[in-house]
Amino acid sequence: MDKKSSIGSLSLSRRTVLAGGAAVAGLMAAPNIVRAAETLKVGVYGGYFKDSFDKHIFPDFTKATGIAIESVAEPTGDAWLVQLEQAARANQAPADVSMIAQVGMLKGIASKLWTPLDLAKIPNAAAILPHLVNKYPDGKVAGLGAVSWYITLVSNTKTFPEAPASWAALWDPKLKDQLGLMALVSNSFLLEVTAATFFGGTKHLDTEAGQLDCFKKLSELKPNVKLWYRDEAQFESALKAGEVPMGEYYHDVTGLAVADGHPVRSTFPKEGGINDSGSWAVSRASKKAELAHTFINYMCQPQIQALLSRKVGTAPTIDRKLTDLTDKEFAGVSSDIAPIVPRYDLYQTKADWLNQKWTELIVG
Repeated sequence: MDKKSSIGSLSLSRRTVLAGGAAVAGLMAAPNIVRAAETLKVGVYGGYFKDSFDKHIFPDFTKATGIAIESVAEPTGDAWLVQLEQAARANQAPADVSMIAQVGMLKGIASKLWTPLDLAKIPNAAAILPHLVNKYPDGKVAGLGAVSWYITLVSNTKTFPEAPASWAALWDPKLKDQLGLMALVSNSFLLEVTAATFFGGTKHLDTEAGQLDCFKKLSELKPNVKLWYRDEAQFESALKAGEVPMGEYYHDVTGLAVADGHPVRSTFPKEGGINDSGSWAVSRASKKAELAHTFINYMCQPQIQALLSRKVGTAPTIDRKLTDLTDKEFAGVSSDIAPIVPRYDLYQTKADWLNQKWTELIVG
């Protein structure tokens, strides 16, 4: 698929909803001896994601292992998690392995939906970045980073010839009525941005007092916001046209717009871009845990992470030094600046309170 022609579908379908070489080499050497004709159901985000995995990833996995993949397009939001939990109660699995957003991972951990992963069978997992490893309270691994992506500070280059250096630019009084920001507390991650920019980091959100500090500071930029958006295409169009010349958006999608000749840029502020992600997790109802481990181990390989960056536009879930991505390729999907990692725990445990304060203090 031509990435330039996929800007809208990439953004809309992805987000409405992230060492051991010897073992892999052995697997490659005799791919079809044991597992011929076996099938693994894998749930992935629909649209562009599923199309890209079906074309660029799954066929090579089948060639390497003899395991056929039946890909399943996951519905958006919590709907897939609900389906998996209901099916698990009936001892059924709509998919054996699923790509799960981080709040969904936490909810599944709470209900013990995920089969604990045996890292001895996933040697390549040793390279996964620590913040992309999901664990049960007892330390067992519930999920491993599948794909990740960044939300960054974007701007129209005609309106702003110089790139902003910090998220603090959003608070500049000169930007009255010029910003486009995401409309929900749970997908904008602006509380985390505020904490990282003005309060020393996201640990300031550990207490309700710290959360209120961030709400208060965030409310100060309200005069600058022209568009609180739920429709990503609406903001993308307004950014390109200069009607809403600055805001937060997806780094990779903005890069596609740049490649298409639009006067926009994506900047990783000094505080870091926002690193959102999805994880591979195995339903406890799946009867194919062995095949699932083989699949996840394959997906953790450096060459596969690099392939995902090139063909799907995701950031590596491993250290970039382990991949063969060029500086240009890596910059198209990620950054060496330490990221702002969303506080997914808050959106699980304090969702109602956060939504109430968000409405009262920010978008109300």
